[in-house]
Amino acid sequence: MNSSAMARTHRLGAERAARGSVTEGAARAGLAARGVIYLLVGVLALQIAFGDSSRQADRGGALATLAGQPFGTVLLWALGLGLAGMAVWRLSEAVFGSVGPKGRKPRKRLLAVVRCVFYAVVAYSVLTFAAGPRGGGSRSSDAQSRDVTARVLDLPGGQWLVGAAGVGIIVAGVWIAVQAVRRDYRKQLKLGEMTPWARRLVDVTGVVGGAARGLVFAAAGVFAVRAAVDYDPQRAKGLDDTLRSFAHTPLGPALLACVAAGLALFGLFSFALARWRRV
Repeated sequence: MNSSAMARTHRLGAERAARGSVTEGAARAGLAARGVIYLLVGVLALQIAFGDSSRQADRGGALATLAGQPFGTVLLWALGLGLAGMAVWRLSEAVFGSVGPKGRKPRKRLLAVVRCVFYAVVAYSVLTFAAGPRGGGSRSSDAQSRDVTARVLDLPGGQWLVGAAGVGIIVAGVWIAVQAVRRDYRKQLKLGEMTPWARRLVDVTGVVGGAARGLVFAAAGVFAVRAAVDYDPQRAKGLDDTLRSFAHTPLGPALLACVAAGLALFGLFSFALARWRRV
């Protein structure tokens, strides 16, 4: 066997390992962990909509809620390890490509790299919080957004960088919502293993949940653009403040309640993906 054939054999073996049961288990654990966070954030935002302003509807609030439950530390470690599994799965997609005919395209691989980095950071913050209540995971998303925006604004061309990031987040939010409404997620599902009832459930949670998630992303992007235009990092908002801003629209807390319910549904949709997504 020549060297090129051996290299090809090794590559195929590595790819099979990357798509094996361990990586599949990591992906499904990661999707379930993401579902827990979105479900908790949605529930916390619903409580805010109904008058409990002491809640913090973001990842920090979700972690604090879990920490207050029986075996809270165990739950936090499980959540952090699940999110680490999501990062591992995305890394395998970046290296070997994702499932589907277009899974090896450069755009798909680049998106997998971005997702890998994002979930690695989130997993680290959750595991830090699990290791000690004063970890970085407890810090509010609003404070983090303002601090990051302030640092970027101080850079040469900082206003343009923050503005471009805000526009990118708006575009991402619109893209997420459009994909959800078009039900593009169906291409990733094992539809043959699903009952008609399960398909209807996935469509409700996927469409409504995805649209709500996209709306929140787009709103956060708008606030980032405003921070750039006004050169004011206080204009930037994290997840908690972004959600609260819906209550200050003409529709009032009712809009926040609808968006919050949508995020909770996206959490349930993530659980469905953990069960039926092709990995």
